[in-house]
Amino acid sequence: MGIPRPALITLATATAAVLLAPLGASADPGAPRPVRDSGASVADSAAKSPVTAAERALKSATGTGTAGPAARTGGYPREQVLPAQPENPGDKSIKLGLTPYHSIAPALNELQELGDRVSVEVAGESSKGHPLYLVTVTSPESARAAGEQERMRQQIESSPAEAAEDPQIKARYKTPVFVNNNIHGNEWEGTDAALELIEELATSKSEETEQLLDTSRVYFNVTANPDGRIAGTRANGNGFDLNRDFVTASQPETRAMRQIAIDKQPAVMIDLHGYVNGTLIEPTTPPHGENYEYDLFLKNTYANALGMEKAVNGLGYTEAKDGVKPAVIPFRDQEEGWDDWPPIFTPQYMPFHGAVASHTIEFPMRVNNADYDSLPVDELRRRSGINVDIAGAAMRATLDFARTKRSSLIADQIETFRRADAGEKQVEVSEETVPGVPGIGPEDVYTTEFPRAYVIPAGDGERTDAATARLVNHLLDNDVRVERASEAFRLDGRAYPAGSYVVDLHQSKRGMANVLLAEGRDISDKVSTMYDISGWSLGLLWGAQVRAVPEGTDLDVRRSAVRGAVAGDAGAGLDSPEAVAAANAQQPTKVAAAVTPGELFALREMKFDVTPVSTAALNDGFDWEGTDALFVSSGLAHDKLNASAKKALDGFLADGGRVVARGATGAAFNDSAKLLDVTAVEGNEAANGVVRVSNEGPLAEGAPAHSFVYSPMWFTGLGSGVRVEQSYASGNPLVAGHWRAAENGKGGPGDASGRASVVSGRAGGAEVVLFGTEPMFRVHPKGLFPQVGRALIG
Repeated sequence: MGIPRPALITLATATAAVLLAPLGASADPGAPRPVRDSGASVADSAAKSPVTAAERALKSATGTGTAGPAARTGGYPREQVLPAQPENPGDKSIKLGLTPYHSIAPALNELQELGDRVSVEVAGESSKGHPLYLVTVTSPESARAAGEQERMRQQIESSPAEAAEDPQIKARYKTPVFVNNNIHGNEWEGTDAALELIEELATSKSEETEQLLDTSRVYFNVTANPDGRIAGTRANGNGFDLNRDFVTASQPETRAMRQIAIDKQPAVMIDLHGYVNGTLIEPTTPPHGENYEYDLFLKNTYANALGMEKAVNGLGYTEAKDGVKPAVIPFRDQEEGWDDWPPIFTPQYMPFHGAVASHTIEFPMRVNNADYDSLPVDELRRRSGINVDIAGAAMRATLDFARTKRSSLIADQIETFRRADAGEKQVEVSEETVPGVPGIGPEDVYTTEFPRAYVIPAGDGERTDAATARLVNHLLDNDVRVERASEAFRLDGRAYPAGSYVVDLHQSKRGMANVLLAEGRDISDKVSTMYDISGWSLGLLWGAQVRAVPEGTDLDVRRSAVRGAVAGDAGAGLDSPEAVAAANAQQPTKVAAAVTPGELFALREMKFDVTPVSTAALNDGFDWEGTDALFVSSGLAHDKLNASAKKALDGFLADGGRVVARGATGAAFNDSAKLLDVTAVEGNEAANGVVRVSNEGPLAEGAPAHSFVYSPMWFTGLGSGVRVEQSYASGNPLVAGHWRAAENGKGGPGDASGRASVVSGRAGGAEVVLFGTEPMFRVHPKGLFPQVGRALIG
């Protein structure tokens, strides 16, 4: 199905003068050109790489292409014919005059035919099986030249001190730039701007473009969320906000982006979003992630932001004429509320893999949600056209930044890795250490004391092998170097058995290792509000033992690198998600679940036989036959059930059905159904983080001494027969995150001190468990899943 915007192949010719304008700045004097294989000319390189029509036809028929091992070791371009996707007239992009998903593959096939600069690979699949297209635009490279680029990339990461002195890297390494689009499915326009820019780069004969592509590789994730693009939803097909998933990487789209970060190692990246008017261009307000080399990051991110701001404002849109406000840089223009503290967002994750400038860009003109349904098509298309222009301006300014600052960007990426590998302290930001960035104050200083190492003990009997294996594999998947001790050893006064895992933080990815394993930090007194979560910890919440070894400790441990996946035994008890899954594999527990998408995903990970339900589903007549348990946390209101639905539910409860309920919706269900005699108290709804708990009942036996809260709740006035399974620790239970009292002085961590966080009991024939914590929040706190598993299995 055609799209109303001009055909891609004619667009660049018609608008080349305008599109190329931002690429006219003076070049970085330290960037020699061309960066090519010294043994092959451009013509030679191109002659080695073309794919014949017959080969393209074969690839199209078989669904194969450049994503295989041979392609990854070959040169550029890496052409393939992408198989056509089924036409979908219901694609939500069409109404906006934007490119529907099914038109992307044909467009990319055409773009590859324009010359020798554009390559396409399939980087993965979405949760619904849609291919994820990664486009590389660069000057042609022979296989030998591409191999040399990969050698230099690896040297920058693994031997940064040597890389800093390597003349070949200074002269020939291509700056990796990553443009990520449409991670929120109903924030569409980055994809269309990227397609236009790819065509421009493929065809332009300007000196600036040739210099850019000689000295850079530009990577475009054309749409990070095809499921959401098609459906017009923020989330992917599993209901997940992909831009909250980078610590956990539960979704295939997130894992694909993670692998791009590892394999391509971008020095610069931008993530295209909507909708904030005026156009929002990071860097952010405090608090800033404490595991970054923030001085290098701020220096480059602010400089690129200024260039993007100039390009966006220079398009000539105004508030009076077009409804478009001037661009905003939060670091400069706002006090708080748009932070880069948690590494769950794409631009906040990328620095741990070497990005020294990474940004969220929010274009201004809203076209989603209620506006999509209520505004006239012409107005929607006017707005989306403006957003495409603004997204394109931000992209072009970023490419110009990468072109003109090549030498310093690569030097700063190397320095980021060098400091980490050497175990050096971070540099605090100030107007002296980051010249050219105005307004730096004490509120911007966030650093951490890195430990010398972490040890994940093996065979201590405190946790199952499954939890240890899961954690180690996740570290490896995030490109953290993990080693295994070949004999017993002692560190910092503790004895560890052979087979224990050691994560030496004198490595390039120390920030990645620490942000995953550290306990985190209570930042409640730093700012009054946070954009999203402010606490997370695989070390405390994933079920394995993790112990920090202080800096200065001699790591006198015989050890070797862990290569490949680590296996772990699920164990006999229900003390890991794997053990719960194994139990359900033998005898599946059937659960009716009115839950969040994350909880549904977690339940299915544990192999529960889950049927999603809601108020409407029960009112329509739900068959409770064979159902073992009901889980309520979202979308089910007992007081909204009709008489027949209540009668059927009462029958399920009388027959011994189990009920597990969480949060405000679960507590309301418990009250209305007159189940457990308790009073649920809601804490500050903006609070979240990692908390200390006391495990008191059989449900929490052997569980971690920490839990996770998001809008925390606790229970008072416990009636006869109500048992405390878990309670918040006395004093301030918050370990890491943001939890203050509300404006009325109530709902703070002091009010939760010592209160019951999880309770259980019987109501007639039913077993009931109420959670005031979030044991399956966004599928992250893996070590807490067994509490839910035990509650449901009984």
